[in-house]
Amino acid sequence: MQNLNSTGERLKTQPPDEIRTAVRENYGKVALSSNTGSCCRPDSSDNSTCCGSSGEAEDSLEKISRSLGYSSDETAQAPGQSNLGLGCGNPQTIASLKTGETVLDLGSGAGFDSFLAASAVGKTGRVIGVDMTPEMLNKARANLKESKFSNIDFRLGEIEHLPVANESVDVIISNCVINLSPEKKNVFQEAFRVLKSGGRLAISDIVTTAELPEEVRQDMTFYTGCVSGASSIQDMEIVLREAGFDSIRIKPRNESRNFIKKWVPGSNAGDYVISATIEAVKP
Repeated sequence: MQNLNSTGERLKTQPPDEIRTAVRENYGKVALSSNTGSCCRPDSSDNSTCCGSSGEAEDSLEKISRSLGYSSDETAQAPGQSNLGLGCGNPQTIASLKTGETVLDLGSGAGFDSFLAASAVGKTGRVIGVDMTPEMLNKARANLKESKFSNIDFRLGEIEHLPVANESVDVIISNCVINLSPEKKNVFQEAFRVLKSGGRLAISDIVTTAELPEEVRQDMTFYTGCVSGASSIQDMEIVLREAGFDSIRIKPRNESRNFIKKWVPGSNAGDYVISATIEAVKP
């Protein structure tokens, strides 16, 4: 997820809860400003200028979805109001979801990936979406009421403190959310806790490919924009192993630089971060 709401705040001395508050406020604004489903992407502080007519907006949103790796069939499966054009990939492509599985979506937003997962696991499967932003949760639940799905449960909660029972989940998916957490070690420890033995992670997220400039690391704009909160591949592997995961695979997507450079215009963000697929298994 990414949106640019410049605050001018510095991150160096901010505790985790203050960072979470900034992220929550930012994506609350995204949810409220996108309630017509017509804004192509919250790339600017003024969402009213990011698209032209409704038809142009829908076309742009479709193009964004294609660039992230979603097919037209996938975008047609989910309620139209659930696809906000957010994310940095398509976790469905690596999740290999099976009928009857229980799926947990970390940072489920308006529910787009949760709806796709619900379709994949069928009526005998189950999807739990967890998001810490009340406005996003309200939007997801409204989308659920308008949908054909009866196997999704959207819950309010932080991904560092999951409202999910131990060893109750087969697959965890997430799309460009973990980089926003100031406590990634806790995220993966919680993921390990709720996964069944043999359960797996299928995540799309942002990783660094070069050292971030100091002004980027310390600006909340870049944090809520999914840039300065990213970890290196090496650090991500270490955190996953320490949490207990094995069969770890992190694969950068070079083509993602084409859309990352648009997240913070003029910042050259694509020189420092890249989207990657992250897979791991709980023994």
